[in-house]
Amino acid sequence: MNTDIIILAAGQGSRMRSELPKVLHKIGGKVMVQHVIDQANKLEISHAATTHIVVGHKSALVEDSLADQNIIFVLQKEQLGTGHAVAMAVENISDDGISLILYGDVPLTQSVTLQQLVEIAKGDQFGLLTVTLENPRGYGRIVRSATGEVTAIVEHKDASPKQLAICEVNTGIMAVPNKFLRRWIGQLGNDNAQGEYYLTDIIAMAAADSVDVITCSPEAPQEVQGVNDKVQLAQLERFYQQQQAHQLMLAGATLADPSRIDIRGKVTINGEVNIDVNVIFEGEVVLGGGVQIAANCIIKDSVIGDNSLIKANSMIEQSVIGDNCEVGPFARLRPATELGDRAKVGNFVETKKTIIGAGSKVSHLTYLGDALIGTEVNIGAGTITCNYDGVNKFQTEIGDGAFIGSNSALVAPLKIGAGATVGAGSTISKEVPANQLVVARGRQVIFKDWQRPVKK
Repeated sequence: MNTDIIILAAGQGSRMRSELPKVLHKIGGKVMVQHVIDQANKLEISHAATTHIVVGHKSALVEDSLADQNIIFVLQKEQLGTGHAVAMAVENISDDGISLILYGDVPLTQSVTLQQLVEIAKGDQFGLLTVTLENPRGYGRIVRSATGEVTAIVEHKDASPKQLAICEVNTGIMAVPNKFLRRWIGQLGNDNAQGEYYLTDIIAMAAADSVDVITCSPEAPQEVQGVNDKVQLAQLERFYQQQQAHQLMLAGATLADPSRIDIRGKVTINGEVNIDVNVIFEGEVVLGGGVQIAANCIIKDSVIGDNSLIKANSMIEQSVIGDNCEVGPFARLRPATELGDRAKVGNFVETKKTIIGAGSKVSHLTYLGDALIGTEVNIGAGTITCNYDGVNKFQTEIGDGAFIGSNSALVAPLKIGAGATVGAGSTISKEVPANQLVVARGRQVIFKDWQRPVKK
């Protein structure tokens, strides 16, 4: 059976007070509409789903953000209500099968919840997602018959005092057989307080046609909470992060404070790990068993090996760290950095496109860019690789067991042999043979009669 996913994403979202379309605001580092797409893509269905996104306000921005995905975009030039929006997409849906109707600003509905609706619609029934709220103000109320069947949905502005007392409300999320949806959408009118075409009016049509309306509910109300302003955006962000922290702890992570960790992507742990407060994960991050991450670290698209220690205030991006390594505090590992097992990168060290061999130490106050460092190398404080001539980048190679004295400038392209020693304060621009000492600095001169200037 064919499944059409219809996502409504045409609204302006004026209450967001933003130049960005509402559905492109982010939860957990991902735009809201992408959350909706990703959950829909997890559905267990017999045929690949066709995704239709109804766009309107700044449609080009929405389309550009999703351009790499197989999506049919439908333009709603005038925003005349949810029924009108679905009507724009109905022209492209399959003749048979079902349609799952979702909203680009309701980002956290889980695939297991959506699966329930799809299963209902497969049985030639109308699947409707409802939720019971303590304060249902603003939501359409679910009207049921004396025997409990859903007969209609009444919007808040059109509801009677008796109907306003109902706490079961419509989420707008539904799954409908296409043969019914086509017919009912064509019958919608706009005789209501808003003068809009309400999608919810098809509930009464289903009841009139003796089509069973079967409801189900999400595990948590936040699954169906929409975003209308940045306060609600922040609320959903906290709920989402709470969920991520919960899953991380179930997988074996010890979190110093689950409310002070942000996951803006996916974190995979391969054993027990310890994570202190204010740690941010972005993109794809993998942590080995025994990893410890101190406070205020940012880790993006990186792999950290077993038993490695990341000290406070360190930034790691697109890097691979081996087992039993030590990084930080205040270290910055930029893209294409690799640390072999037992390597150490200390405080105020910055690396970029650099491989540091097993057991090597770069303890403090150093910049290594475009460098290939062997095993058991010691890099003294204040050392820099001069990798850029203003136009091109060049590589520095340092052999196994070399010792680089403090405050040295290594001018690339350069090779320093295995076991070589560079004296402190040297500027090295020529190849250094293995096991040799090299010193390149001005001779010390003492001026015996020199007087320090004094104020007049």
